[in-house]
Amino acid sequence: MINKFTSVVIALVGLAMLYMGSQLLLAGGTPFYAIIAVGLLITAIALFRKKAIALTIYAILMWLVLAWTVFEVGFDKWQWIPRGDLIGLIGLWLALPWVVRPLTRAGGHERRFHPLLGGTVAVMIVIVIGLMFYDPFPQPGTITTPRNSALIDGAGEEWAAYGGTDSGLRFSRLNQITKDNVGDLEVAWTYHTGDLRDAAKDASEYTFEATPLKVNNTLYFCTPHDEVHALNPETGAVKWKYQPTNNGSLMWQHQTCRGVSYWDGSVQPQGAETAQAQVATAAACRKRIFNASIDAKLIALDADTGKLCEDFGNRGVVDLHTSMGEVRPNALMQTSAPLVAGNLVIVGGAAMDNGYSSGNPSGVIRAYDVQSGRLVWNFDPANPENTQPIAADQQYPHDSPLAWATLSADVKNGLVYVPFGNAAPDEVGIERQPESNTEKFRDTLVALDLHTGAFKWRFQSSHNDLWDRDNPSQPSILDIDYQGQKQPVVILPTKTGNLFVLNRLTGQPVYPVNQQEVSTSGGVTGQSFAASQPVSALNFIPKALDEKAMWGISPFDQMACRIEFHSLRYDGNPWTPPTESGTLVFPGNIGVFNWGSVAIDPQRQLLIASPVRLPYKYNLIKRTPQTAEKRLFTKENTPFWNENYQGDYAINIQRFASSLGIPCIAPPWGQLAGVDLTTGKTRWLRRVGSTKNLKTTFLPGPFPIGFPMGMVAHGGQLVTAGDLVFHGATADNFFRAYDSTTGELLWQQELAAGVQATAATYMGSDQRQYVVVAAGGHGSLGTTLGDSVVAYRLKK
Repeated sequence: MINKFTSVVIALVGLAMLYMGSQLLLAGGTPFYAIIAVGLLITAIALFRKKAIALTIYAILMWLVLAWTVFEVGFDKWQWIPRGDLIGLIGLWLALPWVVRPLTRAGGHERRFHPLLGGTVAVMIVIVIGLMFYDPFPQPGTITTPRNSALIDGAGEEWAAYGGTDSGLRFSRLNQITKDNVGDLEVAWTYHTGDLRDAAKDASEYTFEATPLKVNNTLYFCTPHDEVHALNPETGAVKWKYQPTNNGSLMWQHQTCRGVSYWDGSVQPQGAETAQAQVATAAACRKRIFNASIDAKLIALDADTGKLCEDFGNRGVVDLHTSMGEVRPNALMQTSAPLVAGNLVIVGGAAMDNGYSSGNPSGVIRAYDVQSGRLVWNFDPANPENTQPIAADQQYPHDSPLAWATLSADVKNGLVYVPFGNAAPDEVGIERQPESNTEKFRDTLVALDLHTGAFKWRFQSSHNDLWDRDNPSQPSILDIDYQGQKQPVVILPTKTGNLFVLNRLTGQPVYPVNQQEVSTSGGVTGQSFAASQPVSALNFIPKALDEKAMWGISPFDQMACRIEFHSLRYDGNPWTPPTESGTLVFPGNIGVFNWGSVAIDPQRQLLIASPVRLPYKYNLIKRTPQTAEKRLFTKENTPFWNENYQGDYAINIQRFASSLGIPCIAPPWGQLAGVDLTTGKTRWLRRVGSTKNLKTTFLPGPFPIGFPMGMVAHGGQLVTAGDLVFHGATADNFFRAYDSTTGELLWQQELAAGVQATAATYMGSDQRQYVVVAAGGHGSLGTTLGDSVVAYRLKK
């Protein structure tokens, strides 16, 4: 009876596999699943007829599957899962005594063990156990460049700007916490902001991504509702809170605040301010915290009291809608920390991606006097020559590229670096004019004169962007000794995976940049394409996908991914044109690098990066005069975010994932890498993050086991002179410390919410080094939401 039931189950599995395997074969894929299915059906028939040869047939099938698996993916245990888990479980069942005995009894030689099948299963178990201790992906290595402690780049005892300093290195010279004692870290204090998402009022992408500042003997940070909190840095006790009118909205595309900025009053404003005004400033609001809010306001607060600075703008607020013309509701946003450099506070801006085909907010960069809020200069990509403050009766032209990431400044050389991104619509270029200023500044790093906004140089990181490849990262500024020659550089991480290393005074590449030819055919009617795309000698552009790279937790979801892979257009590079029938874009619009940027130890000329590997599906949906203003929905009846109203096409962007919600490509989806900047070589590479707390469609709660596959890491790194890398960002709610020399994991702690934020470090008044990070989760990634700020220090 057991064997008849077993034969029926195997037959059903075989029929299902034959059906899907045949579909895969017809789609142009491997025939092997259909071959496996035939072997399963033969086994089932023999088993049903009580023939002991069924066990021999199945043993041969298992060896064939093993050989095929090794041929396709080598000895990567994670890629063995969909190819061998179901086959292995069936083999284990068939090798058990209560299956073997009835079959061998019928043949006249009763036994409890079948030598060929039992031996095969035993060998397979040994191989799998051995694979548990082997991983072919990590690239072990050591960065041997010595530390030059005389260099004072980066943060010291304070963390005075979003990236530590205006250079955006995310590096601290503190070394009280080292790779030798990091295991002794303990929680110093935990603070709860009380600012939690209201599902009825707040955006679905509600994220607590703030990096705290530590200046003025106070810890400052902002929350997704643009509250600003000031804490005692040693205890976490509240000093003050600034709580604006709740500005949540279901229609914000991104509801976040990544950081605030600080002015210490040491550089006195110039020009229109009077001596009387300067005296007044000395008495009140001498030191200032600036926040750029989600509803596009630049707010100045007294760093000591949290009260609005009445002499700044309109009683402490500059409305960034000014001179923007008509701005649709929720279309203009600020999500990144403003840049404070000298006596200026400088902001870019963000707009709703692909909301409308035209009439989108300008991408103008504006510099305001830190005391009065007076507009000092503006750099408008549509009018780059005219940086004088715009007249009161004029407005900035719509639809120019925006810079939504935090800017960087080289104060010594009087330069500010602006990572411009795309201009809506991001994936449709039918109406673009190649010779326009908009196209010249699309996806372009621009250097401006810090004092006047005058254009200095530009470098385009992506040509005629049709994939939402805007520059998302704060540029990093340092000097490197590349190939024996000292170079002043700026490093620009991109969504494609390039790390462009440019001379920061001229914009010329320091590391070689080649132009890769790409396809200029297909796509949609009227679309034009760039003939080539820039590729830096230092890059983490992911290896091209093929069918063998598809993944799943069973052969069935893997086959579904293989079939869909063959149904999508994919040219084997990141620049496959979007189509109506469906295009696979890899990397997708989350990028290889995003707002977390990279971290750099300038004393060792060591760069730490956390590249992401996630593909996406892009579908263009033709709009007609009848649907120009109509909201479109997916087959699951969820609305598109990329409507592109009044345009030629709406855009549907989805993760390339199985019906279980798991990415269709094999892990790792998140990595950590160490690069020697003196050579441009990656010295070590490892997986980051585990499957613990992962939300799936096949479990009612978070995944309970932490398999170290390498999870998506959305956030930044902190590197210190203690030879440490602190990194949260992964989708498993863990905060970790690594050896920056080798990438070895040294310490980790699970937190109550996702750590989609970049940590900061500082020296407390108690002369103890602290590491502080926000743990509040990320709505789009699906990590646990929360409101925690957690500080660590060494045990006494």
